[in-house]
Amino acid sequence: MTANTQSHSGSGPDIITFGETMALLMPSGGKGLEYSSELHSLFGGAESNVAIGISRLGGKVGWFGRLGKDPLGRMIFKKIRGEGVDVSRAELTAEAPTGLMMREVLMGKTSVYYYRKNSAASLMSAKHLDEAYIAGAKILHITGITPALSESCKEAAFEAIRMARKHGVKVSFDPNLRLKLWSMEDARPVLLELAKLSDIFLPGLDELKLLYQTEDWDVIVSKLRELSAISIVKGGENETYVVTSDSVTAVPYFKAEHVVDTVGAGDGFCAGFLVGLLKEYEYAEAVRIGNLVGSLIVQTEGDWEGAPTWEQVDAVLNDVKHIER
Repeated sequence: MTANTQSHSGSGPDIITFGETMALLMPSGGKGLEYSSELHSLFGGAESNVAIGISRLGGKVGWFGRLGKDPLGRMIFKKIRGEGVDVSRAELTAEAPTGLMMREVLMGKTSVYYYRKNSAASLMSAKHLDEAYIAGAKILHITGITPALSESCKEAAFEAIRMARKHGVKVSFDPNLRLKLWSMEDARPVLLELAKLSDIFLPGLDELKLLYQTEDWDVIVSKLRELSAISIVKGGENETYVVTSDSVTAVPYFKAEHVVDTVGAGDGFCAGFLVGLLKEYEYAEAVRIGNLVGSLIVQTEGDWEGAPTWEQVDAVLNDVKHIER
């Protein structure tokens, strides 16, 4: 089965995504937040992480969202734009501040603290969508984080999908379950409905166990086959799974030589996989690209900083030796 996407004319992005991007503060030197006097100023958000990953791999991609008209919002806007992502539909607003998250890694465990309630992004609604912009893309990529932010954000997510489907744009959906943002009971019906409306469903295995309330792999596969989407299941023990109506294909991981920061691995996977689809690779081969990008991103601190270029990916795939000097 070939993962062809409908071709569109025009010079806009091939892939469009939207959602909240926040400033990120992390302690230096592996200390806890409580005891650190120095913090690194970074930024992150699932959708912008994916967009930057796609851009680094040579894909034409657009990201939009709402940021506060404040120093953090301006920093994020300029840095995403500087990564070659189209931000022409992003907005800086004086209505509310840019969201903030803080993260620490202690004894190998990552903890994230959010300061995003009533942020600029949470005020996004369907009126902020540009239908012509979405219509010009090949793929709309959304995550389950956006509908968790507010009722108006949830409406925007569903309306964006409606617009995409109306114009023959493929919908890619990563549930990105965040139980710090909403309860499982609130999340389950929304995420399952979004999965039903998608062409490509990108869940983690742990998320599926919670969504379908079962540990049984065979039951999970049968549930996935009730969807019209192709399902790409991340987070297997040693592989990612491609689940179609009549087959399950396991695609092995790439071993990461040195794991530094696991946050962003799933977003990196999505970026690599979606670029693989743009290049009209078979699903399993696109997943292989995603697995590789995910393994490279975890070897650098930050959500997206370790995202590779296509040349770097190609070098690993073709076992090109690095010449140091």
